[in-house]
Amino acid sequence: MLDALTLATGVAALLLAAWCGWAAYRDQPTKDWHFIGMAVVSVLALAQLVIGIVQLARGEEPAQGTTIFVAYLLGALACLPAAGFMSLAERTRWGSVTVAAAAVVLAVLEVRLYDIWGG
Repeated sequence: MLDALTLATGVAALLLAAWCGWAAYRDQPTKDWHFIGMAVVSVLALAQLVIGIVQLARGEEPAQGTTIFVAYLLGALACLPAAGFMSLAERTRWGSVTVAAAAVVLAVLEVRLYDIWGG
């Protein structure tokens, strides 16, 4: 895996969590700018998925198993879009809380992906 991409995705997810947490603190729902932030972080997670699949196809092996590695990659990709749809259904501050929580989960998934790959 690319350590720089994993770090960038994790840091971007934590920044998104802080931003949405601040919106929730101010009693605001998610706004268009939050969705743009979610899209940027999701693109990073998509790039990580593609790079991970390419590395697996080239014959590289994660230290803790291919199945769990691919499962974590897919979970990392699906995390923020699912929270974004949930925040659209809940147009209160709790929508922002949902996105902030999902972004923290994504950051934790990035740490775990690094560990699974053998970092």
